[in-house]
Amino acid sequence: MKLYFSPGACSLASHIALCEAGFDCSLEKVDLRAKTTADGGDFRAINPKGYVPALVLDDGATLTEGVAILQHLADIRPEAKLAPAGGTLGRARVNEWLTFISSEVHKGFGPLWNPKLSDDLKAAAKKTLGDRLAFIDAALAGKAYLTGDAFTVPDAYLFTVARWAAHFDIDLAAWPNLAAFMDRMRARPAVKRALEEEGIA
Repeated sequence: MKLYFSPGACSLASHIALCEAGFDCSLEKVDLRAKTTADGGDFRAINPKGYVPALVLDDGATLTEGVAILQHLADIRPEAKLAPAGGTLGRARVNEWLTFISSEVHKGFGPLWNPKLSDDLKAAAKKTLGDRLAFIDAALAGKAYLTGDAFTVPDAYLFTVARWAAHFDIDLAAWPNLAAFMDRMRARPAVKRALEEEGIA
């Protein structure tokens, strides 16, 4: 397999999951502005959407969209326990968290990356994002990870997007359960490896 990534982008979640499950996977860095791969190729030939992640599977098929990649990795290596089995309530909870992080947290950061957005609109976006992080903080009370005591793929996704808070002077210490979760995630060998491989440790 080959993962096309940009350092620290949402593709980091897929990278973490690949490391957690011990997949043999090569990496290729993408310049998201130029839409080129590290070898100078046109990234849109890999993913016409023009953004990461893109995962080329062993059979040559390409899978895009982080949530789809995370669930596929969990399904093809069930022994890694990246997610509970399909059809169970536990798996539905994993999907619930993946959906929430995608639509409410990942996209919640979107306005903050826009340099043309007014300060008032950025403040409103931070307020909404803070409400979402407060919800997550409450959900993490008494738990090591989002679904309980065991790591699952939404944890990789949450860690990835919550790292972006530092770019916008959002101090995660305001949410102590979330801050402790981030520390636990940073201590995981697979997370350390992914951060090192992306040059952002």
